[in-house]
Amino acid sequence: MICKFMKKRMTSTVTYSADLRTLATHLQSGSTFETDAPTDNQGKGERFSPTDLIGTSLAACMLTTMAIKAKELEPKLRGARVETTKVMTTAPRKIGSIILRFQWRTDVQFSAEEKNQLEGIAWSCPVKESIHPLIKLEVDFNW
Repeated sequence: MICKFMKKRMTSTVTYSADLRTLATHLQSGSTFETDAPTDNQGKGERFSPTDLIGTSLAACMLTTMAIKAKELEPKLRGARVETTKVMTTAPRKIGSIILRFQWRTDVQFSAEEKNQLEGIAWSCPVKESIHPLIKLEVDFNW
């Protein structure tokens, strides 16, 4: 049954396969990906874990939002990469911190104004705004 307050079309479905693996399907495009439980929690660790996706989503959202809101800088953003690290706590088991480290193309230089603009945009992306405030975020823009 669909909730009566759900006014938007569904985004995805997630199906449990077996052996602590799920299959997520994006309904608009049909693209899919699998998740596994991590090796430190009875899984195979052969795919992203559900908690890995939080840091990955944060990095993707920051880069995408930068490109949307700083359209004139989009060519400079091409090829930028963000290394993500998720750190779990044990009691209770949850994400304790997410560490992001940006890597920029070596042939691109940003002015001080551009750096400030991009950092402000990154820190206001929708995923960041949705992450619980008790999760510590460490972001190294690595200028």
